[in-house]
Amino acid sequence: MESTTIVKEAKTVDGAVEKALKELGITEEEAEIKIIDEGNRGLLGLIGGKDAVVEVSKKFNPIEEGKEFLDTLFTKANLDVEVEIVEEKTDDEQVLYNLKSPELGLVIGHRGETLDALQYLSSIVINKELLEYYRILLDAEGYRDRRKETLERLARKLADKAVQKGRKVVLEPMPPHERRIIHMELKDNSKVKSYSEGKEPFRKVMIEPIK
Repeated sequence: MESTTIVKEAKTVDGAVEKALKELGITEEEAEIKIIDEGNRGLLGLIGGKDAVVEVSKKFNPIEEGKEFLDTLFTKANLDVEVEIVEEKTDDEQVLYNLKSPELGLVIGHRGETLDALQYLSSIVINKELLEYYRILLDAEGYRDRRKETLERLARKLADKAVQKGRKVVLEPMPPHERRIIHMELKDNSKVKSYSEGKEPFRKVMIEPIK
């Protein structure tokens, strides 16, 4: 998203800035201000005077831009979705958006595929304006935690199966963050080892008994 920039003239710099801020609908703290010409009052303030000219832009706010992008996307898709900013962490540059909707199944998609795609798109839109990577997380009324618990149970169940059968168990393809949940759940299990094989988006987790 490109920031809006306008140029305004007035008798004084402060007057030109005030006009620009009013038109953009922002405060001075939210603005980047460049003085193009300070102007002058001319002779006795009457003859040969020149207006001041300023260029004012709205500062890029990744958190607000991400919300605006999602709001616009859902509106165009005719989906009733409320985008809530749950937390901001400026120290590690992270923001979590929670999506609320009566159509939550459409927002989440099959095993979170739509939610993951929305998170990816939001990240692209925001980070193309930034020099350093800003981490974006999307959730939908606690879906991420429920999915994490499901994957942890699956990891334990398949680890037991691998040990009982004495052979490697292959899981279906998963996105990187879900594979990591499996690996983290099994990292302290002395009976099995887990690793990933294949190329994205078909990379799979392997759970193999330790002999």
